[in-house]
Amino acid sequence: MTNQNRRKFIRNLVLAGAALYLPACKNGEAPTVQQPEEQTVPDKIEAVVEKINEQFESENLVLLRSEDKQFSTLNIGFNKRVPKHPKIIALCKNKEGIVEAIKYAKQFQLQVCVKSGGHSFEGFSSNNGGMSINLSLFDNIEWIDSETVKIGAGVKLFQIYDNLLPKGKIIPAGSCATVGVAGLTLGGGYGLFARKYGLTCDSLIGLTMIDGNAEIHEAKGNDEILWACRGGNNGNFGVVSDLTFKVHETPKKFTRHLFKAYKLDIQRAKSLLEKWFELTALLPNSCFGAFVLNGKTLTVLITDADNRKAEIQPVLDGLSAIMDKATLGEPTADLAKALQRYYGIQTPLYFKNACAGLYQDFSSINGCIESVIQKVHENPGLIFQVNTLGGQINNPDFEAKSCYPHRSFPYLGELQAYYDKPSQEARLVNAFQDIQQTFTHNGIDRHYRNYPDINFENWEHAYYRENYPRLQKNQEKNMPE
Repeated sequence: MTNQNRRKFIRNLVLAGAALYLPACKNGEAPTVQQPEEQTVPDKIEAVVEKINEQFESENLVLLRSEDKQFSTLNIGFNKRVPKHPKIIALCKNKEGIVEAIKYAKQFQLQVCVKSGGHSFEGFSSNNGGMSINLSLFDNIEWIDSETVKIGAGVKLFQIYDNLLPKGKIIPAGSCATVGVAGLTLGGGYGLFARKYGLTCDSLIGLTMIDGNAEIHEAKGNDEILWACRGGNNGNFGVVSDLTFKVHETPKKFTRHLFKAYKLDIQRAKSLLEKWFELTALLPNSCFGAFVLNGKTLTVLITDADNRKAEIQPVLDGLSAIMDKATLGEPTADLAKALQRYYGIQTPLYFKNACAGLYQDFSSINGCIESVIQKVHENPGLIFQVNTLGGQINNPDFEAKSCYPHRSFPYLGELQAYYDKPSQEARLVNAFQDIQQTFTHNGIDRHYRNYPDINFENWEHAYYRENYPRLQKNQEKNMPE
């Protein structure tokens, strides 16, 4: 890929939302272990697989091996950097099929992972030598009443928007079209509307989960399982087959404002970031903001879901004064079309993405940001991004009912690296890891579970903080082995 084509490719990622919102492109559900590592292949696995298939006959699922026709298609993940090769894919047709799959996995000592959408940054929705429970057939959307919808774990975000928006309803999900709703929700889930309505998991009011004992749970109300699944169940203690949400009225108008700055040196990039923090702190809850540094080019996005132009005018004026280009949008009532702008690239990519910490304000990263910017400048393909949180995410009622532990932090950082062939990986990943170490050495140790990294130190503390012991008790109950 030429430098010109590379710039065009990454620019398209940013404008389409894959760089701005590949953060939201996450996650099939993660494996049913706390912090996945490379799995070893059990002895005599081929004999085990043959034995399973000889004994197996069910109307509830299909067991597929690598030589079966559907296997390679179902095994595709979004991140080409981390290919995985399970020995068996359990294509389940219903929750009884999930029960049977778990029983077989236990009987033949196969490690289990769960695939909803397959967007996990680290490929946690597949494994090596084990069983991948595939939920792609759980694609039903059922309206319980005008305010409540039950969504299958295999439903993608574009399907949710296609179904809900024409009815004037929405849940605060992410932006990337092919992300699975289960993985997004179970790790928290945020996007353009999170400041207005809360995290995706805050609209979750019930679910069906099959635990590690192959027992079916219908969780609702104050059920401990539901608490854990609001931000803490990326496959940690069961397979979620469907999720029930409270829906919200769609915004009447949606507006997008875009700002650009070019050929930045380190000091100007730092100054712009500091000012961005200052200005976005003024945004009402209806607004979302993103700071995206791609090499020496900066993109700033501001969206408004309530047409509150008068309130955000000082922010727009402030950004217009310091950026090189301002494109101020007009309100649109066509929310479906507006969201499609952020659907992103929907085919697998080579990339390395991870959380770069949660911040209170610019002071959280002031001591190290120059080193970070320098690395981004020196390594084409690297992107450093900060998104706004806060608003309804920090609602005390939501906090009391969920496992997500970072609500008081109004900003979320992400580090991204994109490339088009494996030979480019080492350079970018080395620079990526250098930046991670810089943040770690400067006390940045909180991380969003939906933006995982296999190398995070003290991951249980980073992801779950004070809620980890409570999650352990939940796991001991539902995943005793």
